[in-house]
Amino acid sequence: MKVANLAGRLHLITGTGAVDVADASAGRFDPDPARIYGRWREFVAWEREAALPRGRAFDPAELGPPTPEPSQLVAIGLNYREHASETGVPAPEGLPPVFLKFRSSLSGPYTTVHLPEGDVDWEVELAVVIGAPADRIGESDAAGVIAGYTVAQDLSERILQMAGPAPQFGLAKSHPGFTPLGPWLVTPDEIPDPANLRLSTLVNGEPVQDCSTRDLLVPVPALIAGISRVATLYPGDVILTGTPSGVGMGRTPSRYLSPGDTLITRIERIGSLRQHFVAA
Repeated sequence: MKVANLAGRLHLITGTGAVDVADASAGRFDPDPARIYGRWREFVAWEREAALPRGRAFDPAELGPPTPEPSQLVAIGLNYREHASETGVPAPEGLPPVFLKFRSSLSGPYTTVHLPEGDVDWEVELAVVIGAPADRIGESDAAGVIAGYTVAQDLSERILQMAGPAPQFGLAKSHPGFTPLGPWLVTPDEIPDPANLRLSTLVNGEPVQDCSTRDLLVPVPALIAGISRVATLYPGDVILTGTPSGVGMGRTPSRYLSPGDTLITRIERIGSLRQHFVAA
């Protein structure tokens, strides 16, 4: 099942197009995409039995983030060994660094981003969306709280990130449009092995990142278990699971995004994002 936020309304994306969930369910489910995660299991059960109408064609530019109002936008750092190496930091033992991004940085999958001052970098990431409360759960139970997966780009302004007596990870990664998500959420039944998905990033058509989630140091179930030992995860929350090597700051010389650049972010079996950058 592919679940989308289309023009602010909850839709299913089928082989024939987009199906409005509120209409197809005769009002059983709210049209607001943010509300569905609190009823996720009921929604999944309904979709399995529903006789859906034929979908309609849609403009991809109308797609928004599939979970538009997460209570928590959790990000993971240094979760690929080669990325840790390119940044000059030892790979972490145990749970990698965890930080939060501001919800105001969320956007849909196809956007124009105004570049702030500084050095703006790219980071492709597999994002996990939570579909049930998770409080001190074990790894074996983690699959039961996953609503699905989507593509994330964790844009990062490196000067602010590294400034001051301590890094400003959350703030530097939270400019407007710095967390595009999409193009939709794909449920786990359509992704046989989330631990073996190819991730890639292209800048103006040039490949800059190309890796697989099999290289994650801490896989998704362990991340969910580790976070939930401290903080309860709620339906609709998002976990960005970390980026592989190939970021701009790890290159010699460093390379960052400029006005006029176009960034394509892809994860197999899910889809792609496209950001075009302009001067602020």
